[in-house]
Amino acid sequence: MTDMADMNAKIITEFRENKGKVGGMFEGAPMILVHHVGAKSGIERVAPLVYRAEGDRIFIFASKGGADENPAWFHNLVANPKTTVEIGEDTLEVTASVVEQPERDEIYARQVEVMPGFGDYQRKTTRVIPVVELTRV
Repeated sequence: MTDMADMNAKIITEFRENKGKVGGMFEGAPMILVHHVGAKSGIERVAPLVYRAEGDRIFIFASKGGADENPAWFHNLVANPKTTVEIGEDTLEVTASVVEQPERDEIYARQVEVMPGFGDYQRKTTRVIPVVELTRV
């Protein structure tokens, strides 16, 4: 297991043992577990991510810490948008869709207001970090 995979496995376990709450660098942040099926492999994986809720809307951000490429989970959700997520103790069926401009910029700006690190991620890369909406089925 890579360092990132090992870290994610620990976060997933902590999330499930503590009704969606985790500590460490994500303490206090709203966390979601996003299930995604590999676009090439067909293997189901789970990504622990920070999310943003606006009313009934749920958004996730393909920041990958400001890397120059999108995270694998983003490509997987584009290829296989029907999936499930875990929020707290609830498991929800959702459909993922990439948020288009100008709404993408508005949502991302609101996320930066509450979690300034997302602004740092955008400044680290030349790509526009995608925002993905998870719509309940």
